[in-house]
Amino acid sequence: TTAAAVERFTVNFTITNLPYTSDLENPDSARFKASRRVMNMLLDRLLKDSSIGPVFQGCGTTGFRYGLGSDRDQTRVDAVCTYSKEPGAEPLDRVGLYHQVSNKTRGITQLGPYSLDKDSLYVNG
Repeated sequence: TTAAAVERFTVNFTITNLPYTSDLENPDSARFKASRRVMNMLLDRLLKDSSIGPVFQGCGTTGFRYGLGSDRDQTRVDAVCTYSKEPGAEPLDRVGLYHQVSNKTRGITQLGPYSLDKDSLYVNG
């Protein structure tokens, strides 16, 4: 038997009620660490409860960026998630996963205490 491969996909979205500050650029800052910990927990909870739940391994927030344009009242979140892909298994259904995430975030508007930009979600297999 061949071992499952660890596959990655990215998840990006914008939070509209988390003002961006320069300490979110610094991975050593307390604000970065706290925000990353909360984001990872929320994403893990969300994806464990999706169709990839049985093979889902976890998400890691890789960075925070200020909102598109000059909108620093918003914070863009970049995360990389991993799952185990069995040999011969179908590739990640990123469109299906996008729709599940959309449904679980009230139409891409709510993730835990955070409000989301409904047009900002991107799932890349």
